[in-house]
Amino acid sequence: MADDGAPSTACTGSSLLQPLSELTDLPLDQVNFVACQLCALISAFWFRLFLHPSKTSPIIRHVVATLLGLYFAMFCFGWYALHFLVQSGLTYGIMILTGVEHMHKYCLVVALTYLSLCQITRVYVFDYGMYTADFTGPMMVITQKITSLAFEIHDGVANRKHCGEMVLTLYLFRRMPSLLEYFSYNCNFMGILAGPTCSYNDYIGFIEGAPRRYILNLNEYYVSPQMEVVRKVTTSFFCLLVFLSVCKVFPVERNIDDNFIANTPFYAQVVYLYLSMLTTRPKYYFVWTLADAINNAAGFGFNGYDSDGSARWDLISNLRILKIEFATSFKVFLDNWNIQTAHWLKRVCYERCPYHPTAATFILSAMWHGAYPGYYLTFLTGIVITLAARAVRHNVRPYFLHSSVHKLVYDVITWAATQIAICYTVIPFVLLSVGPSMKFYSSWYFSLHIGCILVAFVLPVKRRNLPLKDQQKSPVQESLQRHLEATDRTCSQKAKTT
Repeated sequence: MADDGAPSTACTGSSLLQPLSELTDLPLDQVNFVACQLCALISAFWFRLFLHPSKTSPIIRHVVATLLGLYFAMFCFGWYALHFLVQSGLTYGIMILTGVEHMHKYCLVVALTYLSLCQITRVYVFDYGMYTADFTGPMMVITQKITSLAFEIHDGVANRKHCGEMVLTLYLFRRMPSLLEYFSYNCNFMGILAGPTCSYNDYIGFIEGAPRRYILNLNEYYVSPQMEVVRKVTTSFFCLLVFLSVCKVFPVERNIDDNFIANTPFYAQVVYLYLSMLTTRPKYYFVWTLADAINNAAGFGFNGYDSDGSARWDLISNLRILKIEFATSFKVFLDNWNIQTAHWLKRVCYERCPYHPTAATFILSAMWHGAYPGYYLTFLTGIVITLAARAVRHNVRPYFLHSSVHKLVYDVITWAATQIAICYTVIPFVLLSVGPSMKFYSSWYFSLHIGCILVAFVLPVKRRNLPLKDQQKSPVQESLQRHLEATDRTCSQKAKTT
């Protein structure tokens, strides 16, 4: 909570809910955000029931989804929401004007540069330390969508079976979205405020009523998401209640308080670090779970069936709370936190970077997150933590797999180590600045940095040397290849007849 009169309480969006902001003692931009997400949830039910693909054309669904999304964006961020259209328009022009061979690179550079300029301006020109809802948050998701689509088009064209220039042109026309489809994908009301990102293929399948991941009867595809939405909405507001109840009990800033450092035993500092960072996570649980529920309420997110026949609605889920809280390795934690962003980083960077993919991925993640120095400290620390955790898992874990007791002991130890390592890594992300972050690390004598560097050098890890063709192949390419098998067969048949 900012001090009274501080600039960080300013809101660029609508002031209609100012009385509610004063009543709840919450910043107006946060009140606007929650109100718009609740309106989006109601709109999602209406969208699924009254604009169902079986009785509404895709164009109408695109128009309604886009206009609602832009309205919510304007309500929350005012005219700053125009940046969403400018960023999308610039990259759409690049996709039209440049060749398929390099469009993905140009889109990545332009979208990320535009996002970074907006983040730098917001942080260093308007208000340093504003840690509430801001217009660059949605732009982060739009950046993911822009680049994901560009890479999908590039991969699909560059790696499919070519059947002649005319067929290749038809493929490009088929895959290249119209301007309406493009803005709908980037700015639809279900994901404009909090995401998550998704595949363009999946989104268009949802809009058109033709699921592209599964060969299913359409009646099976449109399983009611009602119970899943109720579960996720309940979970999200429980997390919000927890956050509002405990966030002020364990302030993160106490970790760098001089009296706390001087008079608190080290083991108590470790426990407090864990508790203070634990209380910061429920706000992310609230935002991402509610966003997932909104998409599900609209009918988006169906992911087939479990082995017991129950419907899965986790196609675009962004986190798995229990797996995060009980993670026994750094990798398991990261695999279940901000899942769609992790998939995006893997597709556009990790799978394509020929040298030091782990370091490159963490650096790209830091650039995408924003301009605060604390973000870079977090992700640079994450590199050495990841390398050390990988080395320990490969070299130590096999010795504990011979009995269930040993495995339990290993899991308990690695759970505690993982949670502390995560807190140690992420605290600069919350403190934002270099000074406070270095003060915290100094109070810990940079112990995890030094220990992880030593472990990474001492313990060997077998490198995976894949053939070049395997390094260049991505799941996106394979998915697109499957989606277009029918087109390829038609192409071959036409080639034979001619």
